Amino acid sequence: MKVEKVEVSGNKASIIFTEVEPHVINAFRRSLIVDTPKMAIDNVEFHLGAISDDTGRTYESTTPLFDEIIAHRLSMVPVPTDAKALMAGDLKYKGECTCDGGCNNCQIMYSLNRRGPCTVYSRDLEPLGDERLRPLDPNIPIVTLTEDQGLLIYATAHLGIGKTHARWQAVHAAGFRPIPNITIHQDKVKDPERIAGNCPRDVFELSKKTLKVKDQDACILCRTCEHEDLGGIGAVTVDADTDRYIFRFETDGSLDPKTAILFALDSLSARFENFIKAVEDLK
Repeated sequence: MKVEKVEVSGNKASIIFTEVEPHVINAFRRSLIVDTPKMAIDNVEFHLGAISDDTGRTYESTTPLFDEIIAHRLSMVPVPTDAKALMAGDLKYKGECTCDGGCNNCQIMYSLNRRGPCTVYSRDLEPLGDERLRPLDPNIPIVTLTEDQGLLIYATAHLGIGKTHARWQAVHAAGFRPIPNITIHQDKVKDPERIAGNCPRDVFELSKKTLKVKDQDACILCRTCEHEDLGGIGAVTVDADTDRYIFRFETDGSLDPKTAILFALDSLSARFENFIKAVEDLK
């Protein structure tokens, strides 16, 4: 397997693999999804009883949603994961940390205190400590409170992996496909504007009324351009290059793509090392 190109832009990444079988790329894809660790809320404590504000007005500690639904919504809110601490091994899983009851190396604590009428958003989660640990997207709606309703909770985030629960899945939309080879037979092109206009991914462009390929990597192999009624029989030929694949994925922002790639590769390497050792130990 060879890596021809790696591009990272924000939370998105694309990789071009060559001389590789699809099952190898798929193993990498699965490792990205299930083995990459991140922090996520997995424990929520709800205040029971009346809630008072600074003026002495009381609010009922009730919401239109069950507590379990609110807890689930909070668990899916992306919270920051310190990539440097994670790579250095300073961030610990809850069961592996040597502390007694939780510390900065294994958990992040948040509080949320809102009174209606209002809509509670992810930005209302206040980190108990470093302000940089605020939720990454401030505009995720959690619940709408009506008059005289209040919500007071304490939430705790721990480190986990996507294999355990979707709340710990840092990587999303991971997929790969062969890179297409597009050939334009200019002598057979009858209606270049129609071919270019019907492409769903804007692969083609017109240059002085001549059909040209603008972005070959954008092609999704739908082969719409090959249809005979679009401007010429055999005007365009699209073939899949099964020796070159483009792999794309994005993260929810809790981790950067580079860190996710490194952890996925480390996980795959460890699995094969364990497999080799198990075979060597056979008698």
